[in-house]
Amino acid sequence: MREVGYDFVHAVADIIDNSIEASASSVAVRMEFDGENSWVRISDNGTGMSAATITEAMRFGTQRDYEVEELGKFGLGLKTASISQCSRLTVASRTNRNARRIEVRQWDLGHVKNTDRWEIIDIPPADRTETMIETLNKNVGTVVLWEQLDRVLRYKIPWGDKARAGFFRLADELSDHLGMVFHRFLAGEAKSKKKLKITINETPVEPWDPYARDEKATMRLPALEIDVSGENGTGLVAYTPYILPPQERFSSLRAFNRYAGPAKWNFQQGFYVYRADRMIQSGGWCHMRISDEHTKLARVALDFWPDLDSAFEVNFAKTRVVLPADLRARLKSPVEDLAKRARKAYTPATGRSVRAAGAEGAGMVSHQLEEPSASYHTSQEPDPEARLARALEQAAGKAGEVPALNKIKGVLRADNPDAAQEIGW
Repeated sequence: MREVGYDFVHAVADIIDNSIEASASSVAVRMEFDGENSWVRISDNGTGMSAATITEAMRFGTQRDYEVEELGKFGLGLKTASISQCSRLTVASRTNRNARRIEVRQWDLGHVKNTDRWEIIDIPPADRTETMIETLNKNVGTVVLWEQLDRVLRYKIPWGDKARAGFFRLADELSDHLGMVFHRFLAGEAKSKKKLKITINETPVEPWDPYARDEKATMRLPALEIDVSGENGTGLVAYTPYILPPQERFSSLRAFNRYAGPAKWNFQQGFYVYRADRMIQSGGWCHMRISDEHTKLARVALDFWPDLDSAFEVNFAKTRVVLPADLRARLKSPVEDLAKRARKAYTPATGRSVRAAGAEGAGMVSHQLEEPSASYHTSQEPDPEARLARALEQAAGKAGEVPALNKIKGVLRADNPDAAQEIGW
């Protein structure tokens, strides 16, 4: 059960799904590096769980009913997401603001192995650490604590500098992932849910809008609602296509680079599939077409609700969907039309291709740099960061060192993102 397909960022996201269902308005992720004693804690200010509820939530294969708008599905996420990353899972919860009673339960896979007993441990007050309960001393809510991170710290020397750097690199990846997956919740756009705040080591997670709707040149094309058949009857799927601007029509080079997305332009084109406003898939065309440099500006919001889970074949890690056959047939013509429009937006009337700044943004290495566009210089004066970045790229092009510059960009973004941002990378 530890091999069900979660990676670190998807596992944390699955825990946050539970916080959202508990009506939390704030989720705090804490990642503490201490070699083999490192830990990850996800705490929220939701409604909390009673003794019976927390014990049942810790049971594998728990039975419960889900409302149509809920993010949960199988009653397995809390346990499977957690043990995919750690061998000791502790859950603490408090429900009453006027009483200090805190319930704490634990799965310890070492205990299961040593005792040959498949049992949940009820942690008495005397054995509770401050890490388990400190966020519950003043507020109601739930804490999920991961310890013995054998699937996170896969280093021969778990207390070394390499392990430390890798651990905190995960924090950066997690921020990008949560900002994308929960962007509607973070921006207050999710239906029937309150606005959500997520922090990682006290730094707020910023929402990442795949469609760059705050850019004036972004085009939203007509939306469609499509009937799809599932086990529970017919449901609606919303198809909302966008064409993002080419680089020279973005408000700044910094904005262009930000909206490239975690996987960069070529791999972020395509479908963004949402289940109850929570993103399941970020980019890709679900085998309807091949990702193409010339269509990288095309992105589509595809929305469905849990009553169509069977039709979309959602796995319980909520990391994969399959488009139903009847939906694929209905989308063939709109997707072809979108691809044509995206190609037209990518290629100006002069016939020159609009190339990404440092073609690593398209997920590939190129020896070409973007030619300055007349509209870029006449319609608006680029900001200082854009001028600096462009000057560096042009110098690298003249020196024949574009691949080297691309490598430098990648290293700087990883090691010193603030400096990279100042340059416009």
